[in-house]
Amino acid sequence: MMWEDSPYPMLTIDATGVVAQANEAARLLLAGTADGDRSPRTAPGWLTRAHDGHGAVEGEIGGRTFQAHPVHSGGGRIVWWLVDVTEQRVEAAARQAEHERAVSATETGTRRGEREWAACMVEAANELLPSLNLDRCLDSVARLAVRYLADVALVVLPVSGRKQLLTWYEPDRGVLRESVSVDPRTMPGLAEALQSLPPASVHWIDPAELPAWLLPHRPDEHQPDEHQPDEHQPDERRPDERRPDEHRPDGVTSVAVTTLPGHGLPVGALVLLRHGRPAAFEAGEQVFLRLFTALAGSAISAARLYTEQVTITEVLMAELLPPPTPRLQGVELAALYRPAGPAERVGGDFYDVHAVAGTGGESLVVLGDVAGKGLEAAVLTGRIRNTLRALLPLADDHRCVLERLNSVLVNDGDPTRYVTLVLVSFERHGRRVSLRVTSAGHPPPLIIRNDGRVETVPAEGTLIGAIEEVSSVTTPVVLEPGETCLLYSDGIIEARGGPLGQEFFGEERLCEQLLMCAGMPPEALAERVQMLASQWVRGGEHDDMAVVAITAPRDSPPNGPAQDTSAQGASSQGTPAHGVPAQGVPAQGTPTQGTPAQGTPTGGTR
Repeated sequence: MMWEDSPYPMLTIDATGVVAQANEAARLLLAGTADGDRSPRTAPGWLTRAHDGHGAVEGEIGGRTFQAHPVHSGGGRIVWWLVDVTEQRVEAAARQAEHERAVSATETGTRRGEREWAACMVEAANELLPSLNLDRCLDSVARLAVRYLADVALVVLPVSGRKQLLTWYEPDRGVLRESVSVDPRTMPGLAEALQSLPPASVHWIDPAELPAWLLPHRPDEHQPDEHQPDEHQPDERRPDERRPDEHRPDGVTSVAVTTLPGHGLPVGALVLLRHGRPAAFEAGEQVFLRLFTALAGSAISAARLYTEQVTITEVLMAELLPPPTPRLQGVELAALYRPAGPAERVGGDFYDVHAVAGTGGESLVVLGDVAGKGLEAAVLTGRIRNTLRALLPLADDHRCVLERLNSVLVNDGDPTRYVTLVLVSFERHGRRVSLRVTSAGHPPPLIIRNDGRVETVPAEGTLIGAIEEVSSVTTPVVLEPGETCLLYSDGIIEARGGPLGQEFFGEERLCEQLLMCAGMPPEALAERVQMLASQWVRGGEHDDMAVVAITAPRDSPPNGPAQDTSAQGASSQGTPAHGVPAQGVPAQGTPTQGTPAQGTPTGGTR
């Protein structure tokens, strides 16, 4: 029969699964399936199960895949023609596997891209958030924008009015900073970016529309170095001062402008210049740009706010810091101040030096101690210093000055806001210096004579600001050349320490130490007193400490009127003046009260 020679295996299977007929190809294929002979008796199970079906089925025989096509021959028999489809199925499986790998790679790439952009955001946050320096923050924003989004980046920060601060970064030139006065509306999209609230869309503009002022100054290679813009000094120029070819963007194919959102309002704008790339961002870039601009805007806002607060603090602090101690009329002055806290710069102790006070030729030194410590005490200190400065025309009468100051503080209605003061007016007469010393509840000044004696000035009075009526005593003192009047706050004598850590340093111990300081220059004497008190507390807590030393000059008086070497009422960090020490003769006499007469010494010799 013809089917006997067919190259395709053919099986006739009855309803019981028994092979009724098989051609040569089928017998060869199924050899050994029925007791090892070449006449198969039983059909493969998958063919038997498909007996009642009506379509082609597939299964394996001998490790290969066959597709069986049925032909119903009657009597419950089915003729199955078997077609070997092994190669087709292997190829199909390979194609399916390749497709699955491609899909998996796409999904993996997407996830990898998301992870990479997330890592970029973490890197940007780590660089931007820790810094509160405005210039450094602007530089970082421009650098990060170039690192992830563009070839050149520009941060536009409005300053005031039409003034704009431009921070430009490109890899070959680094950071450039310029300050220009322009109208943002001259650049398409910039005015909208500086005014719109987030979320703001990205404005794509034609590179040919970039205004001249937007790009940094490009000096000739032969220009001297002093014309090169400095990274830290803004280059303030008008846009019309640039050459026409300065603003030609080489290789720029797309320009994007977007908002840098701040605290409720835009803080600035970010301009991105790209080379060889279309005017569009990829999906990952769009998400990153939105998050990055929000992060950058917040960082710039915080840095700008901090910079403004630092500036305000410095301006206000300048009025609270101790003034310099100049050499007035040849008289040597030195002062030192140590706040109670290690991180503080101001506190409740203060001193002032006024070159001219009153109607005569006297100068005035004030040392005071306000109740309290820290910033609150410093605020009251500043008010008292300003009030005393306004009362300088009355400095001929110390009692009048103290009464007026007391009225100001008492009228506040807070009895805890009081101050102790010592006023010293001095004037040089030849080689001697005449002093008028008045105390208002303050530790009495000490006089260090050339022969080693230490005298206490008997100047007593009522503290200021606690009660309505105050009293005071003004004591005259004369300093011979080289002798010193020492003013100090109670932080010196009330320094608690010593062997047991609870003993006051005390006035007696201070006087004992000063016995060895005769003839010492004022700056060395002030430093010696501060050192003694600091060593006594041994690093423990202490009050504010202030010391002022007034020393009569050892040199001869200048010809003509005495010359002042400082301006009145200067405010800066206190630094000691430098003078020339010399020997002198101690004055003799007894103390008096009230208005001084020249040549009257103090009492209380040690």
